[in-house]
Amino acid sequence: MKNFEKKKKAIEVFQTYGIPLTGKKKTADFFQELNMDKVFVDGLIYELEIKLQKEIELEKITALRNPSMVLEELLATID
Repeated sequence: MKNFEKKKKAIEVFQTYGIPLTGKKKTADFFQELNMDKVFVDGLIYELEIKLQKEIELEKITALRNPSMVLEELLATID
């Protein structure tokens, strides 16, 4: 149940950034397809880390290119 609540919080954060997690948007590249600046992507990841109370290693953040990758990384580290 705790995992479900974390997913719900993550979905809410993505929605505040206008990113639906359905269809092609969940695998759309932040920079090329969603036309987001690095600052906004960093802000999105920061908000997700705060909401989910998990931190992603800096080296891994640079490799995250789409919403699915971010969610996978955050949910993989949930206790």
